[in-house]
Amino acid sequence: MKGRYKNTAIFVAFLLMYCAQGFTQETNEEVLPPFSEFKDPKTRTWFNTYGNIRISKRLFWVAQTHFRFEETEETPFIGQIGQVYNRHAIGYIYNKKINAALGGVMRINFNTDESSTDRNVVPEFRIWHQYQFAMPVYSAMIYHRIRIEHRWTQGFEENSEYIFRNRWRYMFRAKIPLNNHKLEPKTLYVSPEAELIMQSGRAVVGSVMEDLRLTTTLGYILTPRLTVAGGLMYSQGQTLENAGIFKQNLTLRFHLYFSPDFRKVRNKLPAIHLND
Repeated sequence: MKGRYKNTAIFVAFLLMYCAQGFTQETNEEVLPPFSEFKDPKTRTWFNTYGNIRISKRLFWVAQTHFRFEETEETPFIGQIGQVYNRHAIGYIYNKKINAALGGVMRINFNTDESSTDRNVVPEFRIWHQYQFAMPVYSAMIYHRIRIEHRWTQGFEENSEYIFRNRWRYMFRAKIPLNNHKLEPKTLYVSPEAELIMQSGRAVVGSVMEDLRLTTTLGYILTPRLTVAGGLMYSQGQTLENAGIFKQNLTLRFHLYFSPDFRKVRNKLPAIHLND
């Protein structure tokens, strides 16, 4: 009898070990590599427009359109169209140095995998809100921006389900005039920028750092309501599929800022550069 109980106990122990091993394999789908792996940098080119349209003393309309290209095997540098952004919001000016905005994003994602047989275009939806703080430092202007995005994404596979994620973004940016003592028309300025983008959600196992962006931009203020700029951005972040694998990008960015004001006020530069 004792031997029978002993054999039964051994059998139950092995069964529990097998079930535990199977449960671990099913729940821990993400297998990390022994060392962090960095993908080769991918080149991208972005053409962005940023509109801040003043509609009242406290309110302004955010109207942004972005065209983003990325390299492929057949088109290595500028590449093919990857995303088209339509970002809109209503902003509120608390005072000359603090503003906030709330709105939505309709992003169109294009399949740039030339060997893929899946869908070519899928939509992506976001709700976003941000809070920006500006402070002058001598002749320069320093900006802190907190942006939170609620994001629904879908793969290019047919009938793929939407994945919900939150994005938590903090950006530090400076605008430093080069040929003048203040930011006004006919002023050339340099703008260093750093932004950290974190993400959370059920689909995010360990890939919490979606992107770290480091940018240097050179801009020129044409008129009180029109500015052009361009720069180079390096970014890296964890892939959603595996937290141990990092993507890298080198991105040329070209910007057009416009801020019409249809109210009957003097034609002057906004107290702060409201958005980016």
